[in-house]
Amino acid sequence: MLSRVAGVVVHLLGRLDVTTDAAGGPAAGSIVIANHTSLSDPAIVLAALRRLGTEPVVLAAAGLWRVPVLRRVLTREGHIPVHRHDPRAAQAVRDARAALAAGRTVLIYPEGGLPAGSPPGEAPPRTFHPGLHHLAHTTGAPVVPLGQAGAPALVSGPPLEQVARLLTAPLRRPRLCVHVGEPLRLGGGKTEALEAARTALTAAWRVAARRLDARSHPVAP
Repeated sequence: MLSRVAGVVVHLLGRLDVTTDAAGGPAAGSIVIANHTSLSDPAIVLAALRRLGTEPVVLAAAGLWRVPVLRRVLTREGHIPVHRHDPRAAQAVRDARAALAAGRTVLIYPEGGLPAGSPPGEAPPRTFHPGLHHLAHTTGAPVVPLGQAGAPALVSGPPLEQVARLLTAPLRRPRLCVHVGEPLRLGGGKTEALEAARTALTAAWRVAARRLDARSHPVAP
């Protein structure tokens, strides 16, 4: 349901462009990692994955489960709450392992939350949290980097600016670019594995950002 809704909403708000390095979408039982720049990018990522034939289990901030209607939808579809800085955080990894074992694709944001301080914009992925390494190491699941660019055009800045951007998006219909890279296996130690994953996600993000720039500012032949 969330993926279907995301597909409809993103189509109304912007122009989604999805490219991949491999044929088709992520294989069943994969861990998809995405960069996080805006409150709007989860919808963009879900819409892009649905276009590729994938409807993932999402690891999301536990606060979303406090919204009554949304809580029922998230729980029914098997999405996983992440309780940050809480002993319950380990349960999210266990639930993600179970989803992978059942053949589901799992979507995570390895940077954690949005950047603190200045409004989010187009920037390379920040340092990853170690949960990704633990999940990939204990399951052997392939990690698929998904880079997205353009989400801040839908929602970014202070609250009033966020609302203004969202309300005017159907008129502006900004470009939203997603690029899915080749899957990789995270071997070696934690530091090396996380850096390899961040390098792969950064490369996917750069492809999306270049496509966004080229489409927003076409270069004459």
